[in-house]
Amino acid sequence: MSNLPPFQTLLDEHAADVLGFLAASVGRHDADDCFQETFISALRAYPDLQDARNLRAWLLTIASRKAIDHHRSKARRPRPVEELPERGVRDREPDFEVWRAVAGLPAKQREAVALRFAGDLPHREIAAAIGGTEEAARRNVHEGLKKLREVLA
Repeated sequence: MSNLPPFQTLLDEHAADVLGFLAASVGRHDADDCFQETFISALRAYPDLQDARNLRAWLLTIASRKAIDHHRSKARRPRPVEELPERGVRDREPDFEVWRAVAGLPAKQREAVALRFAGDLPHREIAAAIGGTEEAARRNVHEGLKKLREVLA
């Protein structure tokens, strides 16, 4: 094991650099939260760290990943709108009809179509979820959609 400085020393020496990087990456308002997440992750990993060289770069790498996570989560958050559009029950009936038709598909096709369109998963992740290859997942989605077109036409 290398000579790691006490964690507080690491924090004191590099806090300003990490906070500055995060302010530039995610904005001043969200930088504090990302800063805390960065140092919590660093604290958890610190006991297992083998190399004490370039700790600043190590911290900035963690901060960079936290900034990426922040941007990804922000993209998934709902955005406020001034007024919600009116939607009646009739607007939703086609969706119910489609999902009833999906429920009638064979199991693998049903799961693949649901994961693809309700879960917005790529074929690789669908394959991992239902078991099989990416090509099989792609084929199950394709065949399921083909049957749905026939049923709903």
